[in-house]
Amino acid sequence: MKTRTVYRCTNCGYEAAKWAGVCQQCGTWNSMEEVEVGISKKQSANKRQSVSPVRLSEIDVDSSQRIVTSIDEFNRVLGGGIVKDSVTILSARPGAGKSTLLLQISSDIAKNGYKVLYASGEESESQIRNRSLRILKDISDNIWILSDMSMNNVLKSIEKVDPDLIIIDSIQTFVLEEFDSRAGSPTQTIECANALVDVAKNKNRPRAVIMVGHMTKADEMAGLRTLEHLVDTVIYLEGESDEQLRTLISTKNRFGRTGEIGLFSMEEEGLFPIEDPSEYFTTKRDAGQLVPGAALSVMKEGSRQLIIEIESLVSQSYTPYPSRIGECLRKDQLNTLISILEQRGGVNLYDKNVVIKVTGGLRLREHSANLAVIMSIASSVFKKGIPGDVAFIADVGLTGELKRVPSIDTRIKELDRMGFNRVIIPKDSLKQKLDLNNIEIIEFRYLTEVLDFMFS
Repeated sequence: MKTRTVYRCTNCGYEAAKWAGVCQQCGTWNSMEEVEVGISKKQSANKRQSVSPVRLSEIDVDSSQRIVTSIDEFNRVLGGGIVKDSVTILSARPGAGKSTLLLQISSDIAKNGYKVLYASGEESESQIRNRSLRILKDISDNIWILSDMSMNNVLKSIEKVDPDLIIIDSIQTFVLEEFDSRAGSPTQTIECANALVDVAKNKNRPRAVIMVGHMTKADEMAGLRTLEHLVDTVIYLEGESDEQLRTLISTKNRFGRTGEIGLFSMEEEGLFPIEDPSEYFTTKRDAGQLVPGAALSVMKEGSRQLIIEIESLVSQSYTPYPSRIGECLRKDQLNTLISILEQRGGVNLYDKNVVIKVTGGLRLREHSANLAVIMSIASSVFKKGIPGDVAFIADVGLTGELKRVPSIDTRIKELDRMGFNRVIIPKDSLKQKLDLNNIEIIEFRYLTEVLDFMFS
């Protein structure tokens, strides 16, 4: 066997042809060490079938038929279900529940007659069995478990079991014998993924593949970006280990909408879809009860509109540098909104601590809720509650002007459907008159006008 010299990072396993003082993958200094690796020819990968081009108009769309599960939130994120010849990668922080979710998906489609091969390079068969006894009511005979780090054995098991869905947990733990590098190295990860793509895209026997990918401390998928380009769908399961809410979001999807989210609640028996998100992210209060520091808005997540409640707590600071804490948004964004409220709204916060939170733990991913954030802070400062039938939909510029947001008509219709009486939006935001039942649309041009209207 021939050998070649490469320089490998002792921290992350990144390989480079030349030595460098800093690793290009993880940024660690003086971690590149010279190693000798073997070079062997891949026998299986070179034996590709000869294919011929076909007309686009003659391609049978049934070849991409989906496997629809009974977990609606999961189907939503993938665009309607699992495409039979697709490769999906799922990433999350340790303990977020990705293995639990995949086991629930395996059980769901196995009950419908599909075969599932669950290959794990991290857990033993008994560990997977114990989890299944905790979260599954019935264990189907159509689920096969393989606890092995050899991708060669996985490929052999695929031929033996003939599964419809293959789950790999996780791709960074598997190795191909043809390559002389450790598990988790860029070479092994990409080549193992390539082998699974070949299996999934077989025209004679298409199969769906879901791979688990490790996540780094920077909340990014570990390894080369090539892995994300290689697969059809990239989904992330987000959520803190001490909170119930889990958000499944797609950042790449060749078969559906990118940015679609699924909402789950983590319970002792597994992940359960949240059927009424708007009720989950708002607080039920008695009629006429006004609580200072709370404001409502509508956030667009994928194809759905979510009514969210933003809570603020403003307190006196006894230190030279007041605290600015935002669990739901970036600190820079929070500081910007506070500066706008101070300079354009005339509300002094230089000696006040400000804490922002969204009920349910959802993160603010767009600017449509900026006005609601500012109004919640002002409500806390003035110690005056905002009526629960009022919502705010607007961005706020540095000039104090209210800015239009996308899809404002669909947001207003969702508020009308939920029984809201008033919504405050930027002036001239609507291009046409909406057919509404109850809600009154109030338009303002400046932040000061909204503050006077609510707190004068």
